Amino acid sequence: MTLQASAGADAGVDWIKSSYSTADGPDCVEVATAPGTVLVRDSKNPHGPRLALTRTAWATFLPYASGR
Repeated sequence: MTLQASAGADAGVDWIKSSYSTADGPDCVEVATAPGTVLVRDSKNPHGPRLALTRTAWATFLPYASGR
């Protein structure tokens, strides 16, 4: 897992906002896929830092995040 600045790195990347994110809530997470990588960012700060995870790391994280 790495932390990357996002400035200028959005070409061709489609971000998907979490269904748990709301306009008035503090938890706003977006994810996007890139070749071999899953990107995660705070939707309230789209030009801020983001996490870049391998697909394997993302698949391992999902059950933990969903509480299963």
